Amino acid sequence: MVSSGSEQIRPVIGLPTYLEQARFGAWDVPSAVLPHNYLQLVERAGGIPVLLPPTGVARAELVDRLDGLVLTGGADVDPARYGAPPDAALGPLRADRDDSEFELLALARAAGLPILAICRGLQLVNVAFGGTLIQHLPDLLGHDDHSGTPGGFHPNRVTTVPDSLVATIAGPEVKVNCHHHQAVAILADGLVATAHASDGTIEAAEAPDGPFLVGVQWHPEADATDTRLMRALVQAAATYRKERNS
Repeated sequence: MVSSGSEQIRPVIGLPTYLEQARFGAWDVPSAVLPHNYLQLVERAGGIPVLLPPTGVARAELVDRLDGLVLTGGADVDPARYGAPPDAALGPLRADRDDSEFELLALARAAGLPILAICRGLQLVNVAFGGTLIQHLPDLLGHDDHSGTPGGFHPNRVTTVPDSLVATIAGPEVKVNCHHHQAVAILADGLVATAHASDGTIEAAEAPDGPFLVGVQWHPEADATDTRLMRALVQAAATYRKERNS
């Protein structure tokens, strides 16, 4: 956190929400949603979580109010964005979310904002940087150990690359919670793979040059006890805030 006199100022971390039909009380209406455990993780890591609206557009003036960004999990990225036809196992697509989050990423990078990309977030970053995706891992691997159950996660262990930022943050091996049927195929220029599952699947990538950018294929928000990745983002965001305001 940033100190201003005796006051501790927590950095503001933006998290994109998305539209879903939701039922609560007497209502059944389109709603802007995000699982609560994302917010809890940001809070526990020392940041202030701010939900970003799913308006279908990203605005520079919104990014200007943030100190860090989490690209959250969710729907498959449209394969048209990396020049591939849709696989039969492709999940539901969200064109509005793709439009806003690709632009949000571009604005955040231009501003030098620290970014943690989670699951879909890593896939989005890879595609935005010019990479491609495996559209359905079980077809390639012959198992669904990355997919988890509907609404649940599959525990895996991943090995990090020595001297990488992910290894510095989380150590040489990490027990993780996975729920993804897609993954990086061709890794984009400007990214390096920094963690792998035992079957070779890329489970983390980062940008070695420029502002903090770490993407993980697993879901750190699913583990209430491990704040290391989010704390690293919050610390980078605190530094960004201090430098911006100096």
